[in-house]
Amino acid sequence: MTELDSFCLYSQRVVLPTGTQAATVFIQDGKITQIEPGFKAPEAEDLGQAVLMPGLVDPHVHVNEPGRTEWEGFWTATRAAAAGGVTTLVDMPLNSDPVTTTAEAFALKRQAAQGQCWIDVGFWGGVIPNNQTQLATMVSDGVLGFKCFLVHSGIDDFPQSRSADLEIAMPILKQAGVPLLVHAELEGEAPAHPEDQAQSYSAFLSSRPKDWEDRAIQLMIDLCRQSGCPTHIVHLSSASALPSIQAAKAEGLPFTVETCPHYLYFAAESIPDGHPEYKCMPPIREKENQEQLWQALHQGLIDCVVTDHSPCVPGLKLFEAGDVLHAWGGIASLQLGLPSVWSRASARGFSLEQLVQLMATAPADFIGQPQKGRIAVGADADLVVWEPETRFTLTPEQIFFKHPVSPYLSQELQGKVQRTYLRGQLIFAEGQHRDTPVGQFLLGRHSF
Repeated sequence: MTELDSFCLYSQRVVLPTGTQAATVFIQDGKITQIEPGFKAPEAEDLGQAVLMPGLVDPHVHVNEPGRTEWEGFWTATRAAAAGGVTTLVDMPLNSDPVTTTAEAFALKRQAAQGQCWIDVGFWGGVIPNNQTQLATMVSDGVLGFKCFLVHSGIDDFPQSRSADLEIAMPILKQAGVPLLVHAELEGEAPAHPEDQAQSYSAFLSSRPKDWEDRAIQLMIDLCRQSGCPTHIVHLSSASALPSIQAAKAEGLPFTVETCPHYLYFAAESIPDGHPEYKCMPPIREKENQEQLWQALHQGLIDCVVTDHSPCVPGLKLFEAGDVLHAWGGIASLQLGLPSVWSRASARGFSLEQLVQLMATAPADFIGQPQKGRIAVGADADLVVWEPETRFTLTPEQIFFKHPVSPYLSQELQGKVQRTYLRGQLIFAEGQHRDTPVGQFLLGRHSF
């Protein structure tokens, strides 16, 4: 792949903040320096009808390094991201080992990621009981914010937080100007299921009812109001929480929400029993619930769409037994966010501008990186060239993340990535990556 310090691209469909139109985009030294709508520069490479839009920003990815590289790792995760048109990701504080809940663990993670990133990478820290004294140092060291769980996280070294823990942590984060991301489920009443229902998806679904999410989200609205800390609900699944979310936003609280492709693509009624690849927490819910999520996206009530890429070794999925109740919960989809979302969004009349807002611009703003997620003068030249009308059937051979385990296998998806640029450097083209990774760390600029 040839390196150019200065070049320009022309497309009949460039997704700009003002709309989609023909334009030439000029790039120099990794930045967008000029945009000429309606003009084709003689020296520009002509992309024809292929869409030119900002690279996606995915702030919810479990890379699992250091410590669990048999699950994933920075090398494979970021290569998969580049192949899917993602140019920035933020790594979650679990399931790496150690979890990123201390300044020392954060230093180990940065060391592990050094030289392995094909795209730009930021980091979340973790809030757990009794680590409040670590938070200020981690902010100064560059974490972009913090994640907590209100229910068991799935690993014992990242325990859930109680209200009392968050009442201590949230004012610290508010002072630092960084958000708290929350896995919002509060355990409550749920039907018990005998072991002979372990393969039943409906049994699993009923074990994580909407009420768990709804009560947790209301708790976080109250704590957000009390502390003033920017609060972000990760992987919203329950549409019945939307009225509370709408009220919190109308009140002017610093309260944001994401959902994920799997909640928008799959519906519980179509998930076969004995297929743990569909298992995640909170769960994929019914079709009616899904349609309400889509409506909330259209209304701007849900701020962004992120993958929550959460892979594991295939053995933890218990495929042989088809054991949905006891399998590891998590869906691998980092490379597949763009085509999976567009497959459903385009059928519902969503525009390319709405797609960019949900998967690039809003996530970039959320993580405090306004130079990402938009085609604008002065922005990083993070770009994806893709064919939104092209359909393909996903096969294991097309997957770049470590284990080709995903519910999207054999699905016909719409939207094929041709190439991906990171700060003006071509990192992926026609199924091939560049020779060496050029990703950088995105460290926060906050301090006390």
